[in-house]
Amino acid sequence: MSEETTRPARRPRKARNGTATEPETEAAVAEQPEAPGAAEQAAAPAEAPTDTVVAVIPPAPPHPLPFLSDDDLYLFGEGTHFRIYEKLGAHIATLNGEQGTYFAVWAPNAEYVAAVGDWNGWDPGKNAMRCRGNSGIWETFVPGVGKGAHYKFHIASRYYGYREDKTDPFGFFFEVAPRTASIVWDQEYEWGDGAWMQTRGQLQGVSAPMSIYEVHLGSWMRVPEEGGRSLSYREIAPRLAEHVKRAGFTHIELLPVTEHPFYGSWGYQSTGYFAPTSRYGPPEDFKYFVDYLHQQGIGIILDWVPSHFPTDGFALSYFDGTHLFEHADPRKGYHPDWGSYIFNYGRNEVRSFLISSALFWLDKYHIDGLRVDAVASMLYLDYSRRPGEWIPNQYGGNENIEAIMFLRQFNTEVYKNYPTAQTFAEESTAWPMVSRPVYVGGLGFGFKWDMGWMNDTLKYFRRDPIHRRYHHNELTFRGLYMFTENYVLSLSHDEVVHGKGSLLDKMSGDVWQKFANLRLLYSYQYGQPGKKLIFMGGEFGQWREWKHDESLDWHLLMFPSHQGVLQLLADLNRLYVNEPALHELDCEPAGFEWIDANDAENSTYSFMRRARSTGDLILVVMNCTPVPRHNFRIGVPRGGWWKEIFNSDATEYWGSGIGNAGGVMAEEHMSHGRPYSLVLDLPPLGALYFKSEG
Repeated sequence: MSEETTRPARRPRKARNGTATEPETEAAVAEQPEAPGAAEQAAAPAEAPTDTVVAVIPPAPPHPLPFLSDDDLYLFGEGTHFRIYEKLGAHIATLNGEQGTYFAVWAPNAEYVAAVGDWNGWDPGKNAMRCRGNSGIWETFVPGVGKGAHYKFHIASRYYGYREDKTDPFGFFFEVAPRTASIVWDQEYEWGDGAWMQTRGQLQGVSAPMSIYEVHLGSWMRVPEEGGRSLSYREIAPRLAEHVKRAGFTHIELLPVTEHPFYGSWGYQSTGYFAPTSRYGPPEDFKYFVDYLHQQGIGIILDWVPSHFPTDGFALSYFDGTHLFEHADPRKGYHPDWGSYIFNYGRNEVRSFLISSALFWLDKYHIDGLRVDAVASMLYLDYSRRPGEWIPNQYGGNENIEAIMFLRQFNTEVYKNYPTAQTFAEESTAWPMVSRPVYVGGLGFGFKWDMGWMNDTLKYFRRDPIHRRYHHNELTFRGLYMFTENYVLSLSHDEVVHGKGSLLDKMSGDVWQKFANLRLLYSYQYGQPGKKLIFMGGEFGQWREWKHDESLDWHLLMFPSHQGVLQLLADLNRLYVNEPALHELDCEPAGFEWIDANDAENSTYSFMRRARSTGDLILVVMNCTPVPRHNFRIGVPRGGWWKEIFNSDATEYWGSGIGNAGGVMAEEHMSHGRPYSLVLDLPPLGALYFKSEG
């Protein structure tokens, strides 16, 4: 028997903000078949009403409405319709000379579906929908309904007497939470970012400098004079663009703007996969935001969450009285960490839904890249589960074969349709070839976050410098794998929440040493191969960890110490962009060479970056102790003048000002296996960059 026709493991109840609730009675639980561990794992969906549907099911029309073709139905059912957002949902249209709205929804296990809204008093008996054969898609055209109408789909299942008013899975716009109605809307907007769109392929490839500023729109900057409200899309666009350009970042990455009922989920529990959240304005205002930043030369990456969705009864969960979008068995369909449902990647229509969502943001909103959240949780069937709480695949392994195929298909379609866009994987395990092409067996992502680098590096910088000599390998271990993937070195929001403290607060030492360590951390990040990412607030050294319902502490920029961090990052970003040696071979071994990776006794590190196009060499030297080191010899491959192009201890960064008076002449004195060497003064807790001009 197919999954959608079996009795579900749990009967749904209405839940708010992704919070699961239990069935009301023991009998309601007892009548459901229990899988091992289901009592602990299964989130309760929304309770089925017991009253009956009052409307009469209309007969099938003699001819289908002229909006969904038979080809659309076939491709959607096959799992290969990747622009189904153009057909399902609510679309303003004209039929037989009448203007109105065409509604269509996928609910194969419903016996009755109606469009309900403010035009018909939310009466399910007035605008019944008709099912197109055995496609499971219900449709109707309602004359007189236009842009701005609020609506839902009233769905009466053929199972258990379940009835619910559901928001549109393909809705373009929603009421501001906690209200949940969908809103009829169009995609009209006149774009002005043509120049960016034509050149972005050169600005975000593996050899391009990509420095990413991660942003949560609702808390980046607020208006204290108006109760601390968030800025709208149109308000934040010029302010954010100005700050990003001042700090020198090339891209921003937005925590999910897809509509979500619970603000505290930061967007990672989405219910509207085709709608920017209405908290900051209507869809065209988000397009204005994207357009404005593009015209300022700033790319936009969007966090996208195909790994799970909330259990709220008004949305995707238990959509037509069955587990339609999610797996029915909680051992595959319920996420124990987040109390959410897991998509059923083996169902064709679900793949069409998700990949259509991905392409929608690239198509309608000109998004430049998608960062896929929680990829590790998708790849492993036993992710965060104890023995007996998961089901092996058909070969007895823990790999989620359906999710693997979905991710490959997702990446294939993105790069086929939008070859200048990029995809990024937040993947925290040693899964191989995440950022390698599908045709060689990879998952097909453009880049992967280097979570190992982040963990090792932050662990090192927390340590008192006197102990760092015993943990020297925490900064060198990355050398064993740094070119196995195309990496992004991320210091993301996940590192500054839930009691972890801010980046500045993590650093060891007194106040001066904390700032020096933070500047050293950023200098190390920008010297290493890989693209860069820093979460908002880190660019000026915010003391407290991020809170999603408060503004960043912008007042800190009145202090020279915090101004120094921002100036340091701005200078690092400009060096990174302007020096090919620091970005051109970010993803190739030819671009990196250790000079000395083994000086644990002094806690120093030295390495070389090089450019293929220009032959430029840049030497990076780090002193990870608060002790200045004078007359310190470092081997180099070339003679001549080595210009000091960056010093993290410069006084303008609130450093002590120890350096090398602008540069050093190489001596013909062999050191570290190189024919020449430099004799340097290394600042305390500082990093130096030298460029060969010999």
